[in-house]
Order: sequence, then structure tokens, then C-alpha cells
Amino acid sequence: MQRRNFIMNTGKTVAITAAAASLASRLNAADAAAPGTRINHSVCKWCYDKIPLEDLCVAGKEMGLKSIELLMPEDFPTLEKHGLTCAMVSFPTATTAAGVKVGGIARAFNRIEHHDALVAVYEAHLKASAAVGAKQVICFSGNREGISDEQGIENCAIGLKRLLPLAEKLGITLVMELLNSKVNHKDYQCDHTAWGVELCKRTGSENFKLLYDIYHMQIMEGDVISTIKQHHTFISHYHTAGVPGRHEIDDSQELFYPAIMRAIVDTGYKGFVGQEFVPKRGDKLASLKQGLEICSV
Repeated sequence: MQRRNFIMNTGKTVAITAAAASLASRLNAADAAAPGTRINHSVCKWCYDKIPLEDLCVAGKEMGLKSIELLMPEDFPTLEKHGLTCAMVSFPTATTAAGVKVGGIARAFNRIEHHDALVAVYEAHLKASAAVGAKQVICFSGNREGISDEQGIENCAIGLKRLLPLAEKLGITLVMELLNSKVNHKDYQCDHTAWGVELCKRTGSENFKLLYDIYHMQIMEGDVISTIKQHHTFISHYHTAGVPGRHEIDDSQELFYPAIMRAIVDTGYKGFVGQEFVPKRGDKLASLKQGLEICSV
């Protein structure tokens, strides 16, 4: 080939290659900008407590929400009106014979003396939840208050086993949330994935799982993606928030949520991911929309 022809042909090849690369770049950018379809988006209502549920339903539906969670069975008609569901029903509370309020984060299943009150109130709550079509109900371990981790697991298993036959009959999963005991919930017992996984094994029921809160577990143990890959069969729900601060999940914090979301869907997960950050910006709904876009993979 003559030198002149070689240069001309090479120039054409370079131009074609450059054009192809430009097209590929534009297509990749379009894909990145398009909303993902592999994540079922949810949001926790308490983070937007000043926005009426009706208004949150309207705004959330427009931005791609499928669920608003940590609500009660009586809220389901409002959700259904807007084509939404509640991926995780909130918890009930009761008072023991000794006058102790139980069911919340601090006092729950890790103490035997709480069980009678908890079983009674959860039985009614599970039935009410099933009646409106709910599939998951949240629960908590309670604070240690001197109880060893081994004893806490044993006590929780005893109490939960009293409820799980009903949950299985109703088709509802009881889900215990993993929370940090370092910053937000001092002394909370279910504060490490390994502890929760062992409790799942002790209950011996597919109707008891964990809520893996990414924010809380990043604070307690880190190694989020590896933990999800290793223990995903024990997890039936996820929550998000930025670390540190529990605010927006953008680049102002340390976690890279797109990679975490990809790891979650790669496990075959088909459930919901609930945004549970507390917006610090003035336009709270804009922060929510941004969070959904970041998690759309």
C-alpha cells in the first residue's frame, strides 16, 4: 500500500472509531440517566412527618415510589387510592402487667417478662396487617440492659416462636431491624448482622428475617457489600441513609449507593429498598427524588 493511501485509510478508520466511541458514550449516558427498573422503591413516612400522607403519596408516585412504609394497617386505604403499598408495617406497642411499655426499639423481645404483652398485641397486629394485604411487619430486639448477647438471642427466639406459627398461617414475615448502638440507639442488642443471622437460625422459620439498614450497619461493622452477599438469604428488606449524619445519600457522605444497590439486585433480591434518610435541605421532596435516582440501577 502506498504511503498516501495508508494515511487516508487510517484517517477514515480513526474517524469511524471516534464516531462509534462518541455514540457509545451518548448511549451509556442515556442509560445512566434513565430511571432503573430493578429496585422497588419505598420511603419511610416518619422522615417526612410534616408532609401529609396524601401529599406524599401523590409526589412519591410521580417520582417512582411503589411503597410508603412504617405505617399502620389503617393507612392502607390511602395508599391503595394512589396505587401504592406499604412494604413494611410499623410496630404495635403494649403495656406489661408490671406497667412497662413494650414493642418499641428499647424494650421488646429480648426479655422474657415482655413476651406475654408482646405476643398478645402482635397477634392482633398481624391479623390486622394480613387483612389489608400486608406482607411484612417490623419488630425489635430491645436494649441489652445487662443481658448477654447469647441470652438475648435465646430470649428473642422464645418469644418469636410463639408468634411465628400465626405469621406463617397469615403469610406475613416478622422482620427485626439491625440498628447501630454506637450513635443512634445506645445499648440496642440487634446491632450486628451476625447476631441477627444467628437469631434467624434459632427461630427456624422462613417467616422471620432481618431488615438490613445500610446506614446503621456501616456505622457498626462496615464491609456492607460483602456482608450483603454473604447473608442475603436472611435479609428481606433494606434501608438507606447517608453516613455520617443520616441525611441525603449523595456525594456528601461516604457510601457509594449505586454499587450497593447493584450488589443487592445481583443476589436476586426482589423486595423493596426504603429510603430512611432525614433530609436536611429545604426541598425535602427534591432530596427524596435524588435518592431514588441514585438508587435506580
